[in-house]
Amino acid sequence: MRLTVIGCSGSAPGPDSPASCYLVEHEGYRLLLDLGSGAFGTLQQVVSPGEVDAVFLSHLHADHCLDVAPFVVWHRYSGQAGRDRVPLYAPVGADRRLRLAYDAGDGPIDDVFETFAIGPGEWELGPFHVATARTAHPVECHAVRLTAGGRSLVYTGDTGVCAAVVDLARGADVLLAEAAYPDVPDLPPGLHLTGREAGEHARDAGVGRLLLTHVPPWVDADDQLAAAAAVFPAAELVQPLGVYEV
Repeated sequence: MRLTVIGCSGSAPGPDSPASCYLVEHEGYRLLLDLGSGAFGTLQQVVSPGEVDAVFLSHLHADHCLDVAPFVVWHRYSGQAGRDRVPLYAPVGADRRLRLAYDAGDGPIDDVFETFAIGPGEWELGPFHVATARTAHPVECHAVRLTAGGRSLVYTGDTGVCAAVVDLARGADVLLAEAAYPDVPDLPPGLHLTGREAGEHARDAGVGRLLLTHVPPWVDADDQLAAAAAVFPAAELVQPLGVYEV
């Protein structure tokens, strides 16, 4: 598998990166994990939107889903889209929420997407075996594990400390984990991970490699990495447009 970071800024686009969006490729199949604010423009530097085979949205916060709107515009009006609808895997109600984000009066988006509601479970998608787990977050959010060619990648989406995410990631080759919280007192529970907590999740799951992402522009990314690496030395910060072999 090949992972390309389209956007990795946490909570909002930053000066150097859009919000969350990751392209995972295997055997010519292209899957987008999240499509957050600002990501659609950068996506076009890497691949034509018409070559995206499926989209998985971990949850429906704007920094993970809002650029579905320009994705719809491109497919409707560019004249370059194929005839087939794009499978969209997302929490229940995504089609209604994303239709409103695009244009409250413009009707359904099922001319572009074939929408599938997700929950904890397993299924096959192209060359990938997919497994999901509910994370610790204020809205419905799912971490995802992709397995193909004997390798496995786990993406946390957004989560606080979560045993289900550790279980999902157990033995994975790569854990792509959010690390949004600085390590300060009185953090709200069930929302985000600190760098140290991301490292602890990687350690407890026994993963091969930890890639830190979703650091907000107002949080020091180097501090997040140092905190994670103190617990799990095989940690690194992802970079915008970085490419990682899984």
